[in-house]
Amino acid sequence: MGLGWLLPALILAVVLAVGSQPQEQIPREAHNLNWSKPVGAGCGRGLRQGSLVLRVLGSWLGTRGAGQHLYPMLPGTSLQFSGFWYILAVASNTTGFLPSRDKRKLGASVVKVHKTGQLKVVFAFNQSQGCQAHTLLLRKDRKKAVFRNPLRGVQGFRVLSTDYSHGLVYLRLGRAGRTSKTLLLFSRQNTSSFLSMKGFADTCEVLELTDGAAVLPKD
Repeated sequence: MGLGWLLPALILAVVLAVGSQPQEQIPREAHNLNWSKPVGAGCGRGLRQGSLVLRVLGSWLGTRGAGQHLYPMLPGTSLQFSGFWYILAVASNTTGFLPSRDKRKLGASVVKVHKTGQLKVVFAFNQSQGCQAHTLLLRKDRKKAVFRNPLRGVQGFRVLSTDYSHGLVYLRLGRAGRTSKTLLLFSRQNTSSFLSMKGFADTCEVLELTDGAAVLPKD
């Protein structure tokens, strides 16, 4: 099925927000690619924390440039990309990455500069078991403009494009030459613009992810 239905601007309600508590050290198990880790008390708790997360992160969200920038994310731009994001759409060639259509809801992510050259990224999605979260601690590659954690199966995390109100994030997971591709549409708001959704659809075609694409709807 084509992605023509993705192009209209969508009005999506807030159904998920996720908080990230400050930590001196990230637990070892948080690095594992376990996409079925429950989020505390579930989606309700995430919703209640949403406004607090936005206020706490507001002091370091960074500026939101008016122009569209095409680049793999570098340490110098990661501060501007930091903060809370809604995940409005997903495309992946990973079997079972998304639950059945009737269980799909908005996702969320928090991106934070952990140390120089390091990012801490939290993802939260609604899976068949309920709200599930995963935390990644990523390091900037010494030679390429991409963040990785190959020991934990994260081959690449990069921002393909952003104007700091929307962004396209490309995530590659796997080991030993067997990697999966996932494209995420990030937004500071719980609604998308026509251009951001069109960019998502066009990029899906380039990455050959059209068949695995889905807009995450309201509850």
